[in-house]
Amino acid sequence: MEYTPRLQKKYRDEIIPSLTEKFGYKTVMRVPKLTKIVISQGIGDAVADKKLVDNAVSELTIIAGQKAVPVVSKKDISNFKLRKGMPIGTKVTLRGNRMYEFLDRLLAIALPRTRDFKGISPKGFDGRGNFNMGIKEHIVFPEIDIDKVNRIMGMDITFVTTAKTDEEGKALLDAFGFPFTKK
Repeated sequence: MEYTPRLQKKYRDEIIPSLTEKFGYKTVMRVPKLTKIVISQGIGDAVADKKLVDNAVSELTIIAGQKAVPVVSKKDISNFKLRKGMPIGTKVTLRGNRMYEFLDRLLAIALPRTRDFKGISPKGFDGRGNFNMGIKEHIVFPEIDIDKVNRIMGMDITFVTTAKTDEEGKALLDAFGFPFTKK
């Protein structure tokens, strides 16, 4: 028997029918879905210390469950002592089962562990149904051993959907259980 993540099953069984009813889609293929999650970290001090990027890659790999890649600069910026091709951050793109597993861990474990958490601001939508949010401390994920962390870093998480509008995108993420703050 093949394994199916909990949120993927919830999407198929509950979210598709509820969104079809809410927006009046004629076919199941019109219902918005989550296509990928991109997790990225910018490391400003990586110009001075190359080991910061290596540590960030290994920690992001542990969080995502998939190999993270270093991001290199595209051009020279003398004010920041930055040369073209220098590593300045990390990123990982999740799709399929790993995407749903990460989303489940984010919503059920990591966000409730965040200090002074009052919900996610719904202002992160881009006008096309995609959502961006930031996390100030990567240590909210239980995979990270706090004793072995050299430096606490934040991360940006982008949820890419097939929704045409922000309203559809928000309805999709609401159905997954995102704890959006009320206006």
